[in-house]
Amino acid sequence: MDNLFTEIEHKAKSAVAPLAVRMRPRSLDEVVGQVEAVGPGSWLRGAIENDQLSSVILFGPAGTGKTSLAHVIAETTKAVFVEVSAIGGTVADLRREIAAAEKRLTSSGLRTILFVDEIHRFNRSQQDALLHAVEDRVLVLVGATTENPFFEVNAALISRSRVIELHSLDDCDVKGLLEKALADERGLAGRFTAQAEALEAIVLLSGGDGRIALTTLELAAEIVASQGADSPTLITREAVQAATPHRSLPYDKNKDIHYDVISAFIKSMRGSDPDAALYWLARMIEGGEDPKFIARRIFIFASEDIGNADPQAICVAEAVFRATEVIGYPECRINLAQGAVYMALAPKSNASYQGLCAAQEEVRKGPARNVPNHLRDRHRPGAQEWGPYRYPHDYPGGWVDQQYLPDGLERGCFYAPGERGWEAYRIDASQRDRPSGASQRDRSSGAPQHDLPSDPPKRDNP
Repeated sequence: MDNLFTEIEHKAKSAVAPLAVRMRPRSLDEVVGQVEAVGPGSWLRGAIENDQLSSVILFGPAGTGKTSLAHVIAETTKAVFVEVSAIGGTVADLRREIAAAEKRLTSSGLRTILFVDEIHRFNRSQQDALLHAVEDRVLVLVGATTENPFFEVNAALISRSRVIELHSLDDCDVKGLLEKALADERGLAGRFTAQAEALEAIVLLSGGDGRIALTTLELAAEIVASQGADSPTLITREAVQAATPHRSLPYDKNKDIHYDVISAFIKSMRGSDPDAALYWLARMIEGGEDPKFIARRIFIFASEDIGNADPQAICVAEAVFRATEVIGYPECRINLAQGAVYMALAPKSNASYQGLCAAQEEVRKGPARNVPNHLRDRHRPGAQEWGPYRYPHDYPGGWVDQQYLPDGLERGCFYAPGERGWEAYRIDASQRDRPSGASQRDRSSGAPQHDLPSDPPKRDNP
């Protein structure tokens, strides 16, 4: 229970706490953004206001207010609010809190809310230790995580909780947070003013992270104060740039943003947009992504999305991959950029990929088909009875009309050449160069199709 001494301790801690900590909301009305999660009419707002909260897992990027929301719950609820560190906490710590929560519940009817920040850092045994207590409502769990809980938190614990997703703050939310921090007694208390350009710079640098925005504001204020300017002191754009010279956009290798960015990179190249491809490439490079991972995706893309529309693309992709192995960062970023732009500008064809998908579908679902006799290996007794194999090089143009597919399949049933680049040229050339009487059947000529799926499966890059 708080007393005079704990109040003095709180004031002492607050005096040295970072601005982002001092400006944490004390009520739901002070929460910035997150209207979908805690706005009027939302389930979570109603549960907090009515003190009927059940177990929740707050999921979202850093600086979106997960910990702040937990502190609002602590200020609002009549339950006992306790915290366990997901970094240093042990199974013994959890069992001790569960036992204490059970004692409160049975002796005085007091509920317990347990807050676990970065809950994904708990191992399986630690998460399992919470299951029965959460299921029996011995305690209410409030977990916070920057990682997707459906991948990082036990499914059993997820099923006993409600997942609430928080989103990065928009520019207006961040600017409002900064203006409040400048004026609020808990913040800079009116001792500083800020240029509009300075606030815009902080908003840009924060990338939707409220904690980064407040930290940058605090550092800029300290820089200005150290220069001995008259009060009130003006925070300038130059001070902001001195406080945080580099913008830090979120990038989580091997996690959700990682997959979103590489997906955007691939789709930009597929959409023939070199500017977008370079932007997403830069995001990955600045985020410290493994250059060989990027090069592998370019290598795959060269065959999947360009194919024989530009057969040189796979050679460029191989050279880029080799360069990343031999050179490494920082110079190999230039090779990656050349490869990405080449892929974006190259003519596109997924005919080979789609043809393979259709052929695999036939192999999986079609009947067993025998190799035509004249194509079978001739090095065995009785081969002379299988009919003659006509050697194409013995014929004019190096081509002879001959069956190569099994019975029941017709030429053109899988491969439909694209109409761009080298692939289109080869269609025309094959029609010109083929000996008189030869025919090339493809889908456009009305050749019969056999068991082709109407939409061959497409692999969506990450």
